[in-house]
Amino acid sequence: MSPIVPETHLEKDGISGSSQEVLDEKGTVSVTPGKHETKLTTDNYGVEADRESANIVIVTGADAAAHLLPMRDDFDKALTFRSIFLASGLSCFQAVMYQIYMFKPTAITIQGTFIVLIAYFLGNAWAKVLPRGDRFETRWRARGGQGKLPWWITALKFINHGPWTLKEHAICSITATSASNAADAVKVFAAQDLFYSLPLRPATVILSTISIGMFGYGLAGLMRPIAVWHTEAVYWSTLPTVKSLQALHWQEVKKSKPLRYFWYAFTGMALYEIIPAYIFPWLNSVSIPCLAAQKASGNTGKVLTNLFGGATNNEGLGLFSLSFDWQYITSFQTSLPLKLQTHQAVGFGACFIIMIAIYYGNGWNSKSLPFMSTKLLTAEGKKYPTTKVFPGGILDKDLLAKYGTPKLAGTFAYAMFMANAAIGALIAHCVLFWGKDIRRAYKSAKEGRYDDLHHEHMAKHYKEAPWWWYAVILFVSFILGLIVVLKEKITLPAWAYVVALMVGIIIAPFSTILYSRYGNGIATNNLSKMIAGFVIPGRPIGNMYFAAWSHNVISNTVNLSNDLKMGEYLKIPPRVMLLTQMWGTILGGFINYVVMISIVAGNREVLADSNGTSSWSGATMQAYNTNATSWALSSYLYKYGAQYWVVPLGLVIGAAAVIVHRIFYQFIPKIGRFDLSELNLPQFIQYAGYIPYNQSQTCVIFSWILAGFYVQYYLRNYRPRIFKDYSYLVTGAFDGASLTVLFILSFAVFGAGGTSYPFPTWWGNNADGNYDWCPTA
Repeated sequence: MSPIVPETHLEKDGISGSSQEVLDEKGTVSVTPGKHETKLTTDNYGVEADRESANIVIVTGADAAAHLLPMRDDFDKALTFRSIFLASGLSCFQAVMYQIYMFKPTAITIQGTFIVLIAYFLGNAWAKVLPRGDRFETRWRARGGQGKLPWWITALKFINHGPWTLKEHAICSITATSASNAADAVKVFAAQDLFYSLPLRPATVILSTISIGMFGYGLAGLMRPIAVWHTEAVYWSTLPTVKSLQALHWQEVKKSKPLRYFWYAFTGMALYEIIPAYIFPWLNSVSIPCLAAQKASGNTGKVLTNLFGGATNNEGLGLFSLSFDWQYITSFQTSLPLKLQTHQAVGFGACFIIMIAIYYGNGWNSKSLPFMSTKLLTAEGKKYPTTKVFPGGILDKDLLAKYGTPKLAGTFAYAMFMANAAIGALIAHCVLFWGKDIRRAYKSAKEGRYDDLHHEHMAKHYKEAPWWWYAVILFVSFILGLIVVLKEKITLPAWAYVVALMVGIIIAPFSTILYSRYGNGIATNNLSKMIAGFVIPGRPIGNMYFAAWSHNVISNTVNLSNDLKMGEYLKIPPRVMLLTQMWGTILGGFINYVVMISIVAGNREVLADSNGTSSWSGATMQAYNTNATSWALSSYLYKYGAQYWVVPLGLVIGAAAVIVHRIFYQFIPKIGRFDLSELNLPQFIQYAGYIPYNQSQTCVIFSWILAGFYVQYYLRNYRPRIFKDYSYLVTGAFDGASLTVLFILSFAVFGAGGTSYPFPTWWGNNADGNYDWCPTA
């Protein structure tokens, strides 16, 4: 006879009915909640115990669902006092970290493993240190207690009901991740403070943040059939977090080699990261050409730095540089599928060549301006007096005539053109290549048929959040935003606010579909600002708010859809997901704002006027403001006949390129073994213009490519067992360790909490020059 697990009531988290679980000698678990039944075959890790699948190469979303992501569901509690209390604290923590990195010299993605590890320790400490209600109940019943529990045991069970569970842990991680969704919207407030010195009213910040975040929620909910429930909507970059969570709860260190390697990797990286992050920053920008040419001067030195420099923002292309600092590599790069890695590598190669050709070919009169810059410039290459020309955030035409029309670095103008081309290609690609699949997905959802194994399980066992809930969220978000527009002086008319939301509604599905299938999306910020430039000219602040209610709504939709998919992988009840995501987003918005004010107040000169230091950089804000200001002058810069008139045409050219691709594919679907539908022009175009637009240290690019191809090509194809069992866990551990160390260093020595304490100057940090030793002149 197989042992029978006692009957478990499933009235929590939206589950109705009861269940019985039967575990036989082969490890087969049969769970029967109510009328439904699902049979899951699991091993110690919770993965289907089909040993023949161990060496299957994971390529498609169906492969990932069947062979990489376990179907195991223990039906434990998700929403508890313990989980929501820790989730709130960690949401604040995540919001602080994300806002700090908004002002770091390299833009990175803070991976979820960082929060996973912190939540793991806090949750287990809570469960072990505080009195456990389940233990007191057992003792009370062993002594003959019957009926209703005493109040004090009920209270203990409410505070600390039992062991720290996977679903509680997942709630902490996902809620904290949602807290970072407001960080992009805070860029508007930071730019307003840094470059226009206009006061920020708390009501503006609070209502705007809630409106932007919640509108993204509403769209994500309405798009679930294609953005969450579709089997190809994998969200590859979130898999390290999912696998880490499952390993921490379904494996034991003594019995699990992968989990032991997780902790080995975490410990090793934590010890190592202090070196490149603080003591020896040269390790982040190892450039042999720079070392060889460090004494070069004059024009020769300038050329060498343009080509090989990359240790700081806008220094140079970073050709042949390598970074050995994991905080800038991250599991985001190693988790992207091989097809995206290939598009990225080829795109970067094209970007290098074209940038060199534009500058040294003097395109857009580039040689009179810096090689790379994210600022608006005068004709002499100096910083353009934006504040003077836009007093009160509105264009003064007399002052514009006095100071002249601003200029853009040729490479930055090219990047803006490519950003537009990528957006046009995105829309055309989704319609022409994926349009039929999108229609099928909605039709299947309407009929109650699902291709994704994980969603099929969720639909059987948990109550879904109704569509009308999301519709209500959309309506409330719209009203909150309208209040801001009508009552606050943000130079954005109400009709333009409606146009901004319409842009977000139209573009969000395309961005989300691409991100879900490739692990990375297309930046739509440029489109939002371009449209704003034409509908509300001469208003850079209004332009930024327009983008907040269009582009940031789009990015929030992508992020929240990602979280919903993660909830399905971890079997979190959908209604719990909705409530905790909303709470995390609202809470994070407040924290982001407070941290932003602190950082801007303490580092105003560095953030507003220079390329920054190794600790702080305002390049992201500078580019954000430059973009908005340049589009506010669209009639002077981008109209037909103006210097940069070709930039808006990028939309049409990008779409046309995809149309040609689709026609070619219709007649020649394959070249050899290569299916031409795998060519994704939006991704290629994005990376072909990535470097000037994203203000990152270019010294990390070659490390991104090498790390990505090693994991996604070599391990995935030739070591599939290592890829499935170790790659996501180890890189996730690296993320957690490096970001833990960086958090400590940010407050201990980098000045996030006040005074900074730089490491003493020596050869390895070259504080008086470029960190990679490229010539400074």
